[in-house]
Amino acid sequence: MSISSDTLRGHTDTIILTQLMRGDSYGYAINKSVQQRTSGGHGFKEATLYTAFKRLETAGLITSYWGEDGPGARRRYYAITEAGRRQWEENFQEWQTTRDLLDALISLEEV
Repeated sequence: MSISSDTLRGHTDTIILTQLMRGDSYGYAINKSVQQRTSGGHGFKEATLYTAFKRLETAGLITSYWGEDGPGARRRYYAITEAGRRQWEENFQEWQTTRDLLDALISLEEV
């Protein structure tokens, strides 16, 4: 079953914050994790991902730093801040409330 990109678009920040709750990471690895967790069904366009990183960093929800991974290109890593953890918790609670509300509204079961 397919979910439209519009359905996920409003949750981009929460998805990224969730990935960073698991530990510091960089753009490609975050996108790869999203693809793996959705069996290849979803991923972010590069522009979407990096626009979200900039927005989250400007809001103080994440920080970034250059990693030293050895030879080759350096990677910019992202880490969630305490404010980001609080925002994730709010977003998660909002999602749970929204999911419960939608389940009640679109269910064919009688109340």
